[in-house]
Amino acid sequence: MSESYRSRSGSGRQTAARSSSQSLQSSRKESSDRLLASRNTRTSSGRSSSARRTATSTSARRRARRRNQGPDLAKILLIGIGIIIFLICVAVGLRGCSFGRGTEETTGESQTETETEMEAEITINGVSVHGLTKTQAKEKVMESINWSMTVTYDGNTAELPNLMESNVDAVLEEAFLSGQAGDYTLSTEGLEEIISSQVDTLASQWDVQPKNGSISSYDAASDQFVFSEEENGLLIDRESLVSAITAAVASGDFGASLTATATSVEPEITREEARENFQRIGTFTTTTTSNKDRNENIRLAAAAINGVIVQPGEEFSFNETTGNRTTEKGYRPAGAYQNGVLVEEPGGGVCQVSSTLYNAVVFSGLKTTERHAHSYEPSYVTPGEDAMVSYDGYSGPDMKFVNNSQTAVGLKTSFSNQQLTISVYGNPILEEGVTLSMRSEKTAELDPPEPTYEEDPTLEPGVEQVAKQATPGSRWVTYLVTEKDGEVINEVLLHNSTYSGKAATIRRNTSGSVLSTEAESSSSESTEASSEASESTSASAASPTETQGAAGPGTETSASDQNVGPGFETTASGDGSGGPGDVNGGGNVVTIPQTEPGSAVSPQPGDTSGGQTAETAQGPGDVGLITPIN
Repeated sequence: MSESYRSRSGSGRQTAARSSSQSLQSSRKESSDRLLASRNTRTSSGRSSSARRTATSTSARRRARRRNQGPDLAKILLIGIGIIIFLICVAVGLRGCSFGRGTEETTGESQTETETEMEAEITINGVSVHGLTKTQAKEKVMESINWSMTVTYDGNTAELPNLMESNVDAVLEEAFLSGQAGDYTLSTEGLEEIISSQVDTLASQWDVQPKNGSISSYDAASDQFVFSEEENGLLIDRESLVSAITAAVASGDFGASLTATATSVEPEITREEARENFQRIGTFTTTTTSNKDRNENIRLAAAAINGVIVQPGEEFSFNETTGNRTTEKGYRPAGAYQNGVLVEEPGGGVCQVSSTLYNAVVFSGLKTTERHAHSYEPSYVTPGEDAMVSYDGYSGPDMKFVNNSQTAVGLKTSFSNQQLTISVYGNPILEEGVTLSMRSEKTAELDPPEPTYEEDPTLEPGVEQVAKQATPGSRWVTYLVTEKDGEVINEVLLHNSTYSGKAATIRRNTSGSVLSTEAESSSSESTEASSEASESTSASAASPTETQGAAGPGTETSASDQNVGPGFETTASGDGSGGPGDVNGGGNVVTIPQTEPGSAVSPQPGDTSGGQTAETAQGPGDVGLITPIN
């Protein structure tokens, strides 16, 4: 036992000795490693410091070189611009991508919503829509209704559209929103507006409106309008048809064949009543020049509208009625303005016809729908009360009006002795004792264009002679005046008009020398001869004209300032200045007493004189066209 203990003790001492020896060796090794690591650290630190010194030196040398070289501003600027452009492109691209994603998402959501299938066990009027999209469900339910309802009248059959569609949409919307299983029933109520709308559509196709007794044609031989008999109308019984359709839908008889009925309706005006009340409801007269070519154009245009009948609700067009004014139709070249320049154009002067018609139409109570002012102030009507037209066969400024009365109206023209009269005939539109007229005021005077110069070698150098005075432009405002029993009861703005001025023409000699006496004498004799010829062919004073009767005054203005009292109308023998199709003439003015009772005329303000132009003698083309009905 003691030996064993000693043995274990000896073994322990040996083990401890070995452990101590190993610990000592390990300690020595660790010391050696620490020493080596310390040396390596010092070496590495030295190398690192050296490297830093080297790098710092290199960086300093580089900065010095950059400072010596200076900044490259062009490169910097280009780089900056490039960066800005890049940022803009990126922003736009991101926005586009975002918009595209948004659109795709919206479309996807819409498609998802549209293509959502009904998962619940739902039936509509016994029709299962389980597993169907809303579109598919609608098609299936609509087919199950088997709609084929028709309406027949006088041999004409029309198939009604499925009036249940709106109710099908409503019940499907409810079913798909709830998503709960169940059986839904289609309602046949709430269809009154839809049914009434369909009946109105059918009735408008089948209704035969009653026709009032009225003029229907014009007999040129007798210069009379021909009257037609009144006709009864047949109007669909809307209330009865609505009731029949509603009852069929309520009973589920979606294939019903229904018959519409009509009621006879008498017209409001008989033929005899129309004839008895037929009268001239508006008229106006203007005076033309003695230019035979211009007068022939006026005669042709007046003849084109003579006897024209305008039905209730119909629109009259001057250009469409007269057509293109061409030489093939007999129109002659006459003075007309194109872009402010006086030219010879076929149909020159027809604007006097459209302007005369315009006044007659306004006085009658008809509704004008298109009217244009001339380029320059007219002389044959008050500025603001003209109507310029031009037509190339396709388009152009027009004069239009609508027949807003219950019966047809007819136009009659008369042209004789340079007097153009246009009258509107029909049943009175205005109340008894009511008349219409126009009142125009000049609101501004515009400066004329710069003068034009003509070379005249007979003048002394430096001397200027006014050959034609300048004419200022102007702005006018026109009112529609309503009178009852001679007292003004209403006045409303009708339209505004602007007219350009005309440049003065000045003669001068810029050559520095004067023509010889012989040449000057020859020029003077030629001028005197021309002046004598002009004086011998000037327009004569106009004869008394027919003026406005029941529909208001036929007021015109003079070509020079005159004091005109009540009961007189002033006219100018010169042609008015205007746009295409018209020419400025001028100067002979007469004062004409009214020849017809009840045609009170107020003098119009403003100087409406045109340029003084000598005209040739009256030619064979200036002949009477029609004698008005008394």
